[in-house]
Amino acid sequence: MEKNLIRVLVIDDSAYNRRVLSDMINASGFARVVGVARDGEEGLKKAFELRPDLITLDLEMPHMDGFTFLRILMKSLPTPVVVVSSLSEDRNVFKALELGAIEFVAKPDNKFTSQEEFQRELLQKISFTNEIRMRNIQRRISQQSAMKMGAVSEPLPRVVSVEAPKKVELIAIGASTGGPSAIQSIFNQLPRDLRAGIAVAQHMPPGFTRAFAERLNRTCKLEVKEAEPGDELSPGRALIAPGGKNLLLRRRRGKIIAVLEDKNENDKYIPNIDKLFKSGAEIFGPQMMAVVLTGMGSDGKKGAEAVKLEGGLVVAESEKTSIVFGMPREVINCGIADKVLNLEEIAKEILKYC
Repeated sequence: MEKNLIRVLVIDDSAYNRRVLSDMINASGFARVVGVARDGEEGLKKAFELRPDLITLDLEMPHMDGFTFLRILMKSLPTPVVVVSSLSEDRNVFKALELGAIEFVAKPDNKFTSQEEFQRELLQKISFTNEIRMRNIQRRISQQSAMKMGAVSEPLPRVVSVEAPKKVELIAIGASTGGPSAIQSIFNQLPRDLRAGIAVAQHMPPGFTRAFAERLNRTCKLEVKEAEPGDELSPGRALIAPGGKNLLLRRRRGKIIAVLEDKNENDKYIPNIDKLFKSGAEIFGPQMMAVVLTGMGSDGKKGAEAVKLEGGLVVAESEKTSIVFGMPREVINCGIADKVLNLEEIAKEILKYC
C-alpha cells in the first residue's frame, strides 16, 4: 500500500504552514509527505534528491521565490506543482500557472475559504496527480514562450467555410485544471468584432476570478469581465463566472443577461459547467456551441448532453493537448462531441461558426 501513495514535497517558508499541510496530506490515506523545504533553493535540492510525484509551493519566500523555482524546475525536472496562495497574491497565481504550475488552492481566510474547504480542495487536487500530463504542460509553456518572442498573437483571419455552417450566437466554455492558460490561448486568437457572446465557467476559488478576467481583458482583443448580476451577453464580450458562484443566462426584456446563483449542497463543482451549458441551451438551442476543455472529473457532460438535445454543437479538447483529460474524455466517451480538437484548433472552429 505504501508504494502506491502519492509522494509529496511541501515548500513553504512558514514552519506552521509546513506542519499543517503535512498533517493534512499524511491523513489523506492516498498521499504522504516525503520532504519539506523552507524556500525555493532548498526545495530544488529536495526535488532532485527525492523525485516527488507532486510539489505544493508557496510563492513569496526568501532566497528563491516560487517563480524562480518554477522556471528551473520545469526546465530541469518537470513535476506537477500545486500553488498554495493567499487572496492577496491573486495576480501572482496566474503568473505561476503560466510558468507551469498545474493548479492552486486558496489559503483559509475569514471571507471566502474555511480550513475544511481548503483541506478538501487541496486533497482533491493531489488525488488527480497521476492523471496530469506533464508533457502537455511543457508543450504549452513552449508555445507561450514562442508567442512572447513573436510579440502579441494576432487574432485569426475570418474563416470562410464551404459548408456554410449555421450561425452560432453563444460560445459557452467549461474548464478546470489547466483551464486558465487554455482559455487565454483561445481568447488571444479571437477578434474584437466576434459575432457571438462568450460565457465561461472555470473551476476557481472565490476572489481569484476578477484578476483572471482582468488579465484576459488586457491580453486579448475581446472585452472580458467577471460576470455581475444583470450583465448583458453581447457579441465580442466574454463573461467569466465568479469563483464560488454559478453563472446562468436568462432572457429578460429581449436581452440575454447574467444571473448569479449561490452554491448549493448538490454542487460538486463550482462555478458549475453543467448549469451554465443547460441555461445557454434553453435560450440559444442550435445557435450555441459548448466547448469542454482540460479538467478533472465529469462536470460539463450533462450540460453538453442538454446542448446536443437542443441541436447545439459540442467541441471537446483532445487528449493530445489536455493537461488533465478527465472532462473532455467524459464527453467524448458518451458520443456527444461533434469535434475533438487540439487546443490550438478550437479558435478556428469558433470562427467558422461566428
